[in-house]
Amino acid sequence: MRTRYQVALPVVLFAALAMPPVAMADESVPSYEQAREQFEDKRRQNAKGPKLSSEDRQIMQQAGEDLAASMPDPGLEVGAQAPDFTLPNAFGESVSLYEQLENGPVVLVFYRGAWCPYCNLQLHTLRESLPAIEAEGAQLITVTPQKPDKSLEQVKEDDYPFEILSDLDSSVMKAYNLYFEVPMELVDVYRRNFGLDLADYNGDGRYVLPVPATYIIDRDGVILAGAADVNYKERMEPAAIVEALKPL
Repeated sequence: MRTRYQVALPVVLFAALAMPPVAMADESVPSYEQAREQFEDKRRQNAKGPKLSSEDRQIMQQAGEDLAASMPDPGLEVGAQAPDFTLPNAFGESVSLYEQLENGPVVLVFYRGAWCPYCNLQLHTLRESLPAIEAEGAQLITVTPQKPDKSLEQVKEDDYPFEILSDLDSSVMKAYNLYFEVPMELVDVYRRNFGLDLADYNGDGRYVLPVPATYIIDRDGVILAGAADVNYKERMEPAAIVEALKPL
């Protein structure tokens, strides 16, 4: 299994992978990794949450191993043409990628949903990094399989100023080679232990997720940098995003 974290200038619950840096730390933007470490330290100290049985732990571990085996190299390669799409945002308005690219580069982020704490950590750090992203002439667009009403709740609760688009038929996740179906055994573990039913977020019968991924796309629709990892805890650092935008 290979972590994909690449740059071209300009030419729940899986095993952790090391992500090699592509940029020096940028103190002007927050660090996702630091936010993640603080979150996990606090969770360990509180020692709260469900006590998973050995059987449930095995189901979760097996799901991660199966996903890693089935998607050893998820996402699209740097240098590829980003597939265009039109999706509804949190307010039900249609947003097209290539129309937005007319205004400048796009940072495109795929995340699992409002229920995922690591997704929320990522979105919070991206919100705080938005001035630095926009200073490079780019805009942030996120894509999730959840329904627009769930995205609207996020926008209102966390004051997100960027687009959150809903991939309701999974076509965009598939086009970007990020789509996978959650095994029903794992769906049951989520229900029993966490009170989470993915269908409440994604719609009836939609037990699907994207591999979390980030792409920096230039105005011509070419992917200049990107990261995709089956380990849902790993995300591209905001500092690396800003660094990748500088040559554009």
